[in-house]
Amino acid sequence: MFALLPILDQMESLYELPRDRGRFDAYLSLLKGTKKDDISLPIAGYNPMGKDMVLHKIRALKKLNAEQLIEEVTKEVNKELSNELPSEIKVALNLADDIGGSWSNKAPVDFSSKFLIEPLVKRNFCTPYVWTSEKITADTIRLRTKEYLFRTFYWIRYKRPKSLKDHLGQETFVAWKTAYNSYNVPLKLKEAKKFFIKNQDSQDYSLLFNFFYGDKASATLNYPTYGLSENLGFDFSRYLAKNKEFLGLNLDFFVE
Repeated sequence: MFALLPILDQMESLYELPRDRGRFDAYLSLLKGTKKDDISLPIAGYNPMGKDMVLHKIRALKKLNAEQLIEEVTKEVNKELSNELPSEIKVALNLADDIGGSWSNKAPVDFSSKFLIEPLVKRNFCTPYVWTSEKITADTIRLRTKEYLFRTFYWIRYKRPKSLKDHLGQETFVAWKTAYNSYNVPLKLKEAKKFFIKNQDSQDYSLLFNFFYGDKASATLNYPTYGLSENLGFDFSRYLAKNKEFLGLNLDFFVE
């Protein structure tokens, strides 16, 4: 089952410290605990040297009762999954600083938080991400939490995504389980289908990244570009979740 791991009080106390080496060491102490070479608290999304804006955002999250909202969502999802999870998975909200902080290039951090979660899954952690640049509402917290819970469940129940087909399958599952309501986003459907069919077996990181985040994000990292629009892969997955045009995807979860 999923269970809330409250961390906002600790993170508020951390960011109240002077922005110096002492704060960085305190962050490492929280991150590792007594484990020298492992993670004790899943807070890798936080920038330990973030500026005052991060502290203000943490206080805003507390005022919003963000962790209470997360706990409510975990209970809903646990009820839906009917104890299908093999062990307790701790859910900790991560706030990534994409305004002038170390995580200013949002796309690669976002990709890692969604698709490179094996170290977290192995340690029974789940880390929904929110961003300092966002206007965060209660609905933001609920939807974001549900998305990340079902990504973690997908890894446990189905498989670790490797190919483009696998990655699109994961996000289609997430869109389907969260009843995503933004289906009417502009989608270059022919563009998405053509690229997917040609490259569905590819495991090339830069290609996977480009499919989900588009040329603009790829260009900032000097990755190859393929003429793809921003967020095309995510929009395509939401289209598939609504229309169930599988394109050869092995989406077993639709027939359960």
